[in-house]
Amino acid sequence: MRKGAKAAIVGSVLAVMVGGAGYGAFNIVNAVSGGGGSGTGGGPAPVKTGPPSGSEVKETSTKFFAAWEKGQAAAAADLTNNAEKAEPLLTSYSQTAHIDDVKITPSAASGDTVPFSVKATVSYGGRSKPLAYKSELTVVRGVTTGKALVDWQPSVVHPQLKDMDDTLVTEESSAPPIEAVDRAGKVLTKEKYPSLGPILDELRAKYGNQAGGTPGIELSVHHATPDTADTSLLTLSEGKPGRLPTTLSASVQAAAEKAVTKYAQSSVVAVQPSTGQVLAVANNRTDGWNAAFLGEVAPGSTMKILSAATLIDNGLTTANGPAPCPADAVWQSQTFKNLKGMAPNEKATLSESFARSCNTAFVKFADSVKVDSLTNEARDRFGIGLDWKTGIPSFDGSVPASGGPDTAANLIGQGQVQMNPLNMASVTATAMTGAFHQPVIVPRSLDNRELAQARGLSANTVAQLRAMMNRTATSGTAAQVMAGLSGRIGAKTGSAEVDGQTRSNSWFTGYRNDVAAAAMVQDGGHGVDASGPLVAEILRAG
Repeated sequence: MRKGAKAAIVGSVLAVMVGGAGYGAFNIVNAVSGGGGSGTGGGPAPVKTGPPSGSEVKETSTKFFAAWEKGQAAAAADLTNNAEKAEPLLTSYSQTAHIDDVKITPSAASGDTVPFSVKATVSYGGRSKPLAYKSELTVVRGVTTGKALVDWQPSVVHPQLKDMDDTLVTEESSAPPIEAVDRAGKVLTKEKYPSLGPILDELRAKYGNQAGGTPGIELSVHHATPDTADTSLLTLSEGKPGRLPTTLSASVQAAAEKAVTKYAQSSVVAVQPSTGQVLAVANNRTDGWNAAFLGEVAPGSTMKILSAATLIDNGLTTANGPAPCPADAVWQSQTFKNLKGMAPNEKATLSESFARSCNTAFVKFADSVKVDSLTNEARDRFGIGLDWKTGIPSFDGSVPASGGPDTAANLIGQGQVQMNPLNMASVTATAMTGAFHQPVIVPRSLDNRELAQARGLSANTVAQLRAMMNRTATSGTAAQVMAGLSGRIGAKTGSAEVDGQTRSNSWFTGYRNDVAAAAMVQDGGHGVDASGPLVAEILRAG
């Protein structure tokens, strides 16, 4: 998630995405040991090197499929490069998932990768149902053995298995099914709103028992990651769903679903500023992870909303006060620059530097703010870093009191600051209304949970922030994507450099009347390149 500065401005601690299956993963077993099954003794023999041949790929995959079909878990595991992890999962396939009559049909290999389809039967408690799905495997060369082996990933067994310790189980469901409805009583299903799939699973796990339903018999993935709800794969016996109210809006959710399909690795959240109620949450990620609520990455220049509030509330400047925008700025031996092509302006006001997204203007205040000024503003006025109880797992933002170069980097949303679209939509809502309403996706009245509290902003600070965000939306960096939106509007663009990525993460947050939305597109570039159009589409619908 993003900002407007170049790589040179990144603080000493770079942001990474937390969670998200497969993000930055490395197959240690294959790289280090390269062997899976039990090796045979004997004298030294030449060890093959290089990629496996086409015939080796076919032979290894054929043997693996045959052993799997026959329920020979140990034999199949010995054909992988991680038998220790493969055997328990392959054993559970028949013993705890109760899957039998397995028929695997491979498709033509693409290099060392073999796609295949599975048809089987799930039987439990006198009930049976057919199961069908597709997956793929990759054959690699064992580093020490030289054998052609299946590169072990749980997703080989089923694509919904993400973690090495995820398991398949058929049993009475741990929670009754739910019929989630939006704020107007419209039914929300994962078939119509795909992004809600993992979110509905979380809601079911937490509220299914109190929603009044009865459990059924299901084949599910039990996830090893703590606080992650089971993923239902197949229902053998229907339970009775209980009705569960949410704060979502079916129309805004539909717009969010449509918007994220246009940008890979994108996430967006829309909230109602007057209440904090979540109107929509959508993700378009290959790992299926709810980065919109759980992401922990640098927010880039969208952070300048909070930074501007800090400068105003600490009496360092005002919207119409000085905030010079030099070509570069040095803090603690770290040189910070603006985006290429931005002309310096030593006479700029805070409003102008905000609307242009001038990094150096904010960095120049690093010697005036205290190390914990930004931290205190984020926590005490915007509710960031408090224990939000949204109704499902969420990361509530982090703005640590960082010394050294990160004091300056944090001001422009780099350094050690970590946010996600939920956090930034809430920041925008607080800046717009002056009141912090902790975001919720189910009504508080459902369980009377205690919500986070923060004192919010003064009317004077709100007026200045809204004026600066409106200027950004009408004549600043966000004007292009906000064009044509009527009513009370405001926005802030951002992009954030992330170590190891060729392009920055695209960030954008904005509001229109009583809807605030924020989006992040991984590797999306500048804020107006990807996240901006995404947010604007939702604001039009809202």
